[in-house]
Amino acid sequence: LLYVTVREPLLKRRWRVLPMTLGAVLLPALVQVVQNQSWGYRVVQDLGAVRAEDPLWLALLRTPLSLFVPALDLPVWGALAQILFVFGIAEICLGRWRTLVIAYAATLAGTLYARLGIALGPDGPLGLPAADARIVDTGPSAAVVGLAVFLGWRYRAYVTAGAVIVAMAVEVLLKNNLAGKEHLAAIGAVLVLCVAAEQVRG
Repeated sequence: LLYVTVREPLLKRRWRVLPMTLGAVLLPALVQVVQNQSWGYRVVQDLGAVRAEDPLWLALLRTPLSLFVPALDLPVWGALAQILFVFGIAEICLGRWRTLVIAYAATLAGTLYARLGIALGPDGPLGLPAADARIVDTGPSAAVVGLAVFLGWRYRAYVTAGAVIVAMAVEVLLKNNLAGKEHLAAIGAVLVLCVAAEQVRG
């Protein structure tokens, strides 16, 4: 069902069916160019870099743009490919506004979890070390994971959604870091949205 839903609009309208996704791909590409300039790094950090040690109001202001700021320690093409593939499918299947809402909700869940995890401390399974408060938290991965799970639920692609969830759980087991736990927080938030949507539809 997911394949059929995506295939027909792409065959009929091709790239014209993905205006939001194309813009979402161009934005991080532009940000990447800017942050690699001598004058641009501080600008990008001031507008889109989120840390758990930041005041909450400032983190919330920066969170929307942080989704499109490529992580400095990862290749930018990976972020662009994630956005093109998952955002593109979501835009066709869910519409641009629902896609943006789910992507933002997943990203925001990860951002807020970081504060909770640091408050809990490193001893508990949900906790984080205090040093993680200084980690710059940017990139589309939480949004991508959240959208993939929502699409899997919405189109009954349960194996795909389950594979994403299992992969993120294994990531945390193998590499217990901030990014992995934020992905699980994003999945949790999206599962709540799935249940709420099911109640509305029912």
